Amino acid sequence: MSTSTEAAPPADPPSPPTPTSVSWWTRGDTNAFFGLGFNILVNVLTLTGLMIAVVKIPAGDVLGTVLPALGVALILGNLYYTYLARRLAKREGRDDVTALPYGPSVPHMFIVVFVVMLPVYLATGDAMQAWESGLAWAFMIGVIVMIGAFVGPYVRKITPRAAMLGTLAGISITFISMRPAAQMWEVAWIGLPVLAIILIGFFTDVRLPGNIPVGLAALLVGTAIGWIGGYMSVPDLTQAVSDIAVGIPDQRFDMLFSGLGDLAPLLGTAIPLGVYNFTEAMSNVESAAAAGDNYNLRSVLLADGAGACIGAAFGSPFPPAVYIGHPGWKDAGGRTSYSLASGIAIGVLCFVGLFGVLEALLPVPAIVPILLYIGLLIGAQAFQAVPRLHAIAVVAAILPNLAQWGSGMIDNALSAAGTTAAEVGNDALGNAGVVYDGLQTLGEGAVLVGLVLGAIVTFILDKKFHFAAIACGVGAALSFIGLIHAPEVAWAANPEVALGYLFFGVVCIAYWFLPGARTPVTVDEADVVAGH
Repeated sequence: MSTSTEAAPPADPPSPPTPTSVSWWTRGDTNAFFGLGFNILVNVLTLTGLMIAVVKIPAGDVLGTVLPALGVALILGNLYYTYLARRLAKREGRDDVTALPYGPSVPHMFIVVFVVMLPVYLATGDAMQAWESGLAWAFMIGVIVMIGAFVGPYVRKITPRAAMLGTLAGISITFISMRPAAQMWEVAWIGLPVLAIILIGFFTDVRLPGNIPVGLAALLVGTAIGWIGGYMSVPDLTQAVSDIAVGIPDQRFDMLFSGLGDLAPLLGTAIPLGVYNFTEAMSNVESAAAAGDNYNLRSVLLADGAGACIGAAFGSPFPPAVYIGHPGWKDAGGRTSYSLASGIAIGVLCFVGLFGVLEALLPVPAIVPILLYIGLLIGAQAFQAVPRLHAIAVVAAILPNLAQWGSGMIDNALSAAGTTAAEVGNDALGNAGVVYDGLQTLGEGAVLVGLVLGAIVTFILDKKFHFAAIACGVGAALSFIGLIHAPEVAWAANPEVALGYLFFGVVCIAYWFLPGARTPVTVDEADVVAGH
């Protein structure tokens, strides 16, 4: 018996991706355009109402300056994300790449109005000064996100997918889904038929006659029901048409610099919200990767930060960001141009001042079901794109956002009654079954808390107890300086919670030394749903 000493022939090098012609528009882009466009439309309508009704900024300034500034950021940002999508498609030789959705950040809309601008307005009675504070805050958010671009990719590498997608699911279930669901059930005779069209159209292979875009069909049906049923008002529409005002984007450096002159009070929210922005963007990029489109996180964060800074320079206090929901638009058939079309359409509406008309023309219950669809899809993805073993970690990452949403609802209800939780007292709330302090503490910094808890639980499930202990140390440090589990950034902001994390870590280290603790855990990748 002999053996050959001949060297095996070298393996053929991997073939480069086959060049693919990337279409500028597909039928699926039409579907996704209507869905994302109405999503952004709802958000812009909301922030317009908040600026006018809450901060008392004159409607002329909102329609003539704030919205055109936002329009500039939306068009530039979506143009950039279309470029990234087409570049990815050509690099990988694919024609199914979906651009990242981009628009005004929903949580930041309420935070900049109620936490930043409203207190300034109440203290000074000066809406312009409140506006300046909002611009300075948005600018700082942008700067912090751009700084995060250089650390975010490393955080993404070491953070388990279950933690990131679980945190995103928490946001989608609470802040993306619950309000639209409530608005729909307030006027169920409009909202539910629209939801039926969206669910059947996006989650099944049944197509409408003539391949009519699902989003367009849903909006037309809901609007028709609303008008025929008397939900909408012709006088309101007539008044809105008479109030149309064209706005030309114009720089507002004077207001921005004035706001930056008194920056210190804003840092308490700007720092944690800037961190929130880049961690949410990190989760959104991971969500897109789970759906098959792997974008460069640093490129995304730099664009998000620049968009916030540019918008602030033109007069908008509302930082735009990559949206949650990429897998939903991918399922709807969106490819590289739907987001750009949405940005241009909403940008033009911002410039020509038609948002008052749209608010009077389109019933809200006919628009918001698209947000519920996105919430359902992202919540499901968190469980489908991770091994079954890690489902527990996904639930752990969801909990902080549930707590933040719940405590926020309690605060809003008490405020409407002319009181606060402090005035009612913990004893009275506890007797009513409300564990208010615990909810508030768990929910402070919910995005970061979700990442920490999700990581800890994932490492425990994988029996990587030393890594779990390190994650506990991170949780302790963040709690101590107030980035999580505290109402503001401060030294020794919540030492009790920090100590709790340290004790948790000690337990993990103790288990690490027990027999069998270092036996590897086999994760069955077959449990992961392909794509998303």
